[in-house]
Amino acid sequence: MATQIANRPIDMDKLNALLGQAVGDMGAALHAALIVIGDKLNLYRTMGAGEKFTPAELARRTGTAERYVREWLNANAASKYVEYDGATGTYYMTPEQSFALAQDDSAVHLPGFYHMVASCMKDEEKLTEIFRTGKGFGWHEHEKGLFAGCERFFRPGYLANLTSSWIPALDGVEARLKAGARVADVGCGHGASTLLMAQTYSQSEFFGFDYHDASIATAREKAKNAGIADRVHFDVAPAKAFPGKDYDFVACFDCLHDMGDPAGAASHVHEALSKDGTWMIVEPIAGDDVAANLNPVGRIYYSASTVICVPASLSQEVGAGLGAQAGEKKIGEAVSAGGFRHFRRATETPFNMVFEARP
Repeated sequence: MATQIANRPIDMDKLNALLGQAVGDMGAALHAALIVIGDKLNLYRTMGAGEKFTPAELARRTGTAERYVREWLNANAASKYVEYDGATGTYYMTPEQSFALAQDDSAVHLPGFYHMVASCMKDEEKLTEIFRTGKGFGWHEHEKGLFAGCERFFRPGYLANLTSSWIPALDGVEARLKAGARVADVGCGHGASTLLMAQTYSQSEFFGFDYHDASIATAREKAKNAGIADRVHFDVAPAKAFPGKDYDFVACFDCLHDMGDPAGAASHVHEALSKDGTWMIVEPIAGDDVAANLNPVGRIYYSASTVICVPASLSQEVGAGLGAQAGEKKIGEAVSAGGFRHFRRATETPFNMVFEARP
C-alpha cells in the first residue's frame, strides 16, 4: 500500500491548500480547551464590558495566576477572540466578541459547544472502541460535561427563535398556547426549551420527559429556581412510553434522530396527542443526500453525529441510527410510519429545520 501511495503524483497546490486548512484546524482544536478554561474561570465574562486589562489585572480580578492568564490572552488574541493593544500592553473584547463569548443569554453564545467538544475528547478511548465493536454508546454514558454543554449550545437558538418564529410558524399553535394548553417536551434534557416556552406562555401547563435521570433532576431544580415548578413538571420517561394523553402540543428538539426507534417514538406521540393536536419536530438542518451536506455546518453536524448521535441510537432498541444529517425525507418517513398524515417543513434557520406534524 505504501508503494502504491508513493507512486501517485502529488499536486503541490492541493497539498498546500490542505496543509493551510490543517494549520487553521490545529489552532482551533487546541484553542477549544482554552475557551472552556476561560468560560469556567470567568475570564471572558470579566472582560465582557470592554474594559482593558493587563494580564496581571485580569488575573487579580479573576483569582487566577498571571503567567497562565498572559499566555491565555495571547492565544485568544491570535485567535481573534480578544483584541491586543500593543501601545499599552492591554487586552480587551469588542462588543461582538463579548456577545459571542461573555454573555450567557446571547443568541450566539459559543462556550457551551466547546464543553461538548471537551466531553467527547474525554470519551475518545471508549468511542474508538465502539468503532471496532459496532456497539452503541448511550447519551447517559458520556462524560458529564456533555449534558450542560449541550444545553448551553442549543439554548441560544431557542432564545432567538422558539417563541418568536418557530411556534408562530405552526398552524394555530401559538393561539392555543396563549389560551392554555397541555404541552409535552419529549427529550427535554435540562429543560431549556420547556422553561422558555413556559415563561412565554403562562396559561399553559408543561411536562418535560427524558430518559436521563440526572438531566431531569437538573431540569426540576431550574424550574424551581425560575418559580414556575407549579405548572412545569419534569419526569424520567423514554420517548416511546412517556405518560399522559390528550396533549395539545408535543415538541421534540434536536433529538428524534438520536432515538433508537424514531418511528416507534412517533407512534407514541400520535397516541398521546389530542385529535387536533400538533407535534413540532426541530432537527439539524440537512439535505436529503450526502453531497448537499458537505459544507461547514454539515461538517459540524456529521462530526457530532459520529461521536454522539449515532452511538446513542445504536445503544437503544431497533438502533435506526438516522444521524444528525438525516434530512427531511428520512424524518418524514419516521413520522409517517408513526401514523401521522400531515407533515411539512414550517420554517428553518441556517442550523435547524422545524417540522409540523398532525394526525
